[in-house]
Amino acid sequence: MNASALLANTLSPDATTRQTATQQLESASRENYPVYMLMLSDELRNENSQIHTRNAAGLALKNALSARDSTRQDEYSARWMTLDVDARQKIKEGSLLTLASPQPRAGAVAAQVVSAIAAVELPVGQWPDLVEILLGFINTSDDTNLKIATLQAIGYICETIKPEVLALRSNEILTAVIHGARKEEPSSEVQLAAVHALFNSLEFVRDNFDREGERNYIMQVVCEATQNPSVSVQVGAFECLVKIMALYYDKMAFYMEQALFGLTVMGMKHSDERVALQAVEFWTTVCEEEIELAHEAREAAEYDEPPELESKHFAKVALPEVIPVLLNLLTQQEEDADEGEWNLAMSAGTCLNYMAQAVADAIVPAVIPFIEAHIKAQDWHHREAAVMTFGSILDGPDPQVLTPLVNQALPLLIGMMNDENLHVKDTTAWTLGRICDLLIVTIKPDVHLHPLISALVNGLSDRPRIVTNCCWALMNLADQIGIYLDEYITSASESPLSPYFEGIVSALLRVTETTANESNFRTSAYEAITSYVSHSTTDCIPVVQNTVIAILQRMEQLLNMQNQIVGVDDRNNWNELQSNLCSVVISVIRRLGGGIQPMADRIMTLILQLIQGAGKTSTVLEDTFLVVGSLAAALEAGFAPYIQAFLPFLYPALKAHEDTQLCMVAVGIIGDISRALGDQSAQYAGAFMNVLLENLQSNVLNRNVKISILSCFGDIALAIGPAFDPYLNTTMDVLRQAGSVQPNPLDFDLMDYVAQLREGILEAYTGVVTGFKNTEKAPALLPHVPSILELVHQCLADEERSDSVVKLSFGLIGDLADCFPNGQIKEHLLEEWIAHEFRSKRGMQQETKKTLRWAREMIKRATA
Repeated sequence: MNASALLANTLSPDATTRQTATQQLESASRENYPVYMLMLSDELRNENSQIHTRNAAGLALKNALSARDSTRQDEYSARWMTLDVDARQKIKEGSLLTLASPQPRAGAVAAQVVSAIAAVELPVGQWPDLVEILLGFINTSDDTNLKIATLQAIGYICETIKPEVLALRSNEILTAVIHGARKEEPSSEVQLAAVHALFNSLEFVRDNFDREGERNYIMQVVCEATQNPSVSVQVGAFECLVKIMALYYDKMAFYMEQALFGLTVMGMKHSDERVALQAVEFWTTVCEEEIELAHEAREAAEYDEPPELESKHFAKVALPEVIPVLLNLLTQQEEDADEGEWNLAMSAGTCLNYMAQAVADAIVPAVIPFIEAHIKAQDWHHREAAVMTFGSILDGPDPQVLTPLVNQALPLLIGMMNDENLHVKDTTAWTLGRICDLLIVTIKPDVHLHPLISALVNGLSDRPRIVTNCCWALMNLADQIGIYLDEYITSASESPLSPYFEGIVSALLRVTETTANESNFRTSAYEAITSYVSHSTTDCIPVVQNTVIAILQRMEQLLNMQNQIVGVDDRNNWNELQSNLCSVVISVIRRLGGGIQPMADRIMTLILQLIQGAGKTSTVLEDTFLVVGSLAAALEAGFAPYIQAFLPFLYPALKAHEDTQLCMVAVGIIGDISRALGDQSAQYAGAFMNVLLENLQSNVLNRNVKISILSCFGDIALAIGPAFDPYLNTTMDVLRQAGSVQPNPLDFDLMDYVAQLREGILEAYTGVVTGFKNTEKAPALLPHVPSILELVHQCLADEERSDSVVKLSFGLIGDLADCFPNGQIKEHLLEEWIAHEFRSKRGMQQETKKTLRWAREMIKRATA
């Protein structure tokens, strides 16, 4: 079969034909990669072929070069670079030639191929003349199709390749892109391709934005494009403005005053929703930036320092103009809009939410007249908009400003849960959920709680989306009252929710009896049950016990139904239900603690059956392992009888290196078991340490799992104390090597990773030192003290250090001093850097200061 026919068959409506053709292509790519790639390239450039087969060839070519998964991408890149130079050159030339195809779709897919090859070759110094060739196409050709496809290629390249790789050509790229986006360009399609390319290149033209003249020209072209006759170009231009605001906020004051303010307010009123959505998004972005700047200013104030960037308060200045437009957009809801569909009313609500956070109290007088005028309106659009407005401003203003308004509104909102309109009820339930979440102190138990809970429980028998919001509101009520009691009334034996507890949990359990999960309502009900269990006071414990019995019965029923599962949907539903049930069981175990003992046999029997039945479904396995971990923590030494039955399932999970989440949970289980059994876990330590050390050698295992493994060494050492001695030197070598990894200030991902890595190492060292403290094996730590303190020094010298790292560092110094109180490490503890760090308390949290004071006492004793 020739290439055209084979590619055409991959698009066949007949599933068997399509599957066979796809398998033949995959087989060809594996068995003879060079021939496969050249065949696709020839088909892509063949002007006599049907456009759909050329398109299929181009996509297959691109997919053979690029992958979302980084490991697979490395494989694809290496495979491409093994092709001989002539074959690679022929494919590259074919792709470039196809950019000029009279068929625009062929040119568009060729642009993707050019970008995919560039993403492999440019970072390793190959294809050095590519950018010059592309710029030549734009600057010297009158072929509109070629210009469009070339600009698309440049856009894709800018999107996929790191800015530093293209830094030397950024001026030329920007010039070509801006030239295509100018209002003088006769083709709107060229303008559109140029605007999209500009959007993708904005991150690496930072130097150009620093130069006022160039910045002015870029902004002029983009602002003019918002007025282009083509709506698509207008949308693209507003998208550029959104990204420019996010990237270059500090340089926008002049342009806001001169153009952007007016353009975006007018844009929000545009008759085409696509344009209006982007204009609203612009103001959402302004607010996001200013919320972040306010947060940074507060942090800087704590250190008596000026903020790095100051807010221009664009949102506050624009409030009188922007708010009326947003409120009007809120009334433009669609009766039959899909729940997940992003529309203007939803966008306006989101913007209003961010606006409230950005301008705080100033939002209240700007919206209250609208709420008062419309909350009882005949037209449901206006009623719903009024409730949405009220719900959207609850996060930002001072609670003292909002409290009288909420007190006044609550009875009305509770009554609106009986509104005749679905949308109004839905938004009312959401607003009540926001009040429960953000302003729990405004809910007076003796006045509001009974009617509020009655309305929300009644809502549980309504439409799925209303049920979801009622579950969320009930969950927030439990969480926030629970947090309030924990903070102000320690060991509360009863709660304002106690009289309603059994009724609420029973109603939520009834919601979960259904097989459907539309709008995620069943999952939301299980999440709410989990919250009520977690925050239950002593008087509600019998209800909690009855709840877990009901949940375990459901798990048993589900296990018995496993053989009846037919199809992927049934399997996904089964998995999701089991995960929900596991979450409730975990919350019960954590709440009851050792009181779960009478049910432990039944729970472990069920969980082991579930693990066996889950096969390789990692989400269910993760949840079952978390149940086991919480049970171990609750039972402590009482968990011992279950270990032998569980270990055969734990080890395969630890070796599932490609399943990051499962492997991470499995490592956590080792820590849970070690902490639970204490020195009794020494009999398992050898096997645990071997598998963990093997995992550290894996090239496949995610590096974040390796951080958890280092931390786990500390858990094991702390649990078994001196029995850890056989593994001490190996562990300390591993920790020292890991501690030598240095951050690159230009690589933010690496900086974050190194910060987390160091925290994991500090946790491991703390576990080892504490485990050996006050034992006959303590002297074995002496050779390792310098390398431990060297890491602590590095951590404390880091300007970006987190408070948790500071606390761990001081705690570890104190532990070492406590471990060697008779002067054995005196010279290390008297080093100047330690004295300096213990003099500085600036910006420390209270718990860290407490640790510092304790460590200082230990040092005094150890250096006396």
